[in-house]
Amino acid sequence: MPRPSTPLLSMGRIRECALEIIDEAGLEALSMRKLAERLGVRAASLYNYVPNKDELLQDIANSVMDEVDVSGFDTDWVTGLMVWARSYRAALAEHPNLVPLLASGPARREAALRRADAVHGGLVNAGWPQRYATMIGASVKYLVIGGAMGSFAGGFPADAELYEERFPNLERAHLLPRRAAEIDNASFELALQAFVEGLRSRHAELAGDSGQS
Repeated sequence: MPRPSTPLLSMGRIRECALEIIDEAGLEALSMRKLAERLGVRAASLYNYVPNKDELLQDIANSVMDEVDVSGFDTDWVTGLMVWARSYRAALAEHPNLVPLLASGPARREAALRRADAVHGGLVNAGWPQRYATMIGASVKYLVIGGAMGSFAGGFPADAELYEERFPNLERAHLLPRRAAEIDNASFELALQAFVEGLRSRHAELAGDSGQS
């Protein structure tokens, strides 16, 4: 049989092409018209699958959050936090232009809410009070989102002369961009491990206070 002149549509294909546009040019570059052009269909055809651009963006964000791993909480809360934070960062690193949308919170996205539920439940079941569980979840999100917003090491000019006289304490800063990925990854790990070590101490203190009462 001859191939159809109009490409067959599916929600998966629409999502994939929309994400390509966002990855290439940012959130503002996505429009239903531009998406339809890339898919080789009329814009009206898209509305059989998704009611509007906002709903499409939520669906895309949901699919990205589906990649975040919260299974570590089945082992213990420390493993849970480490696995969650690392996979969360990895998911955002794949699609940095989506970070502003994902930073706004889970909204009504099923995948994001399921993960928030798993994180909160994993912490509470490990003995963290509800208030602390909420703050720990928020703190990890701040760490991940902050790390995903841009590169620290990559933001320094690679001009050695710039630093020589005016900024002597930054005399080697011109070398940072060459190793930006390595430094940024190591910095994230340092922050995450220091955060978790601090939480271990706080968890022990809370357990001691509970035992005394």
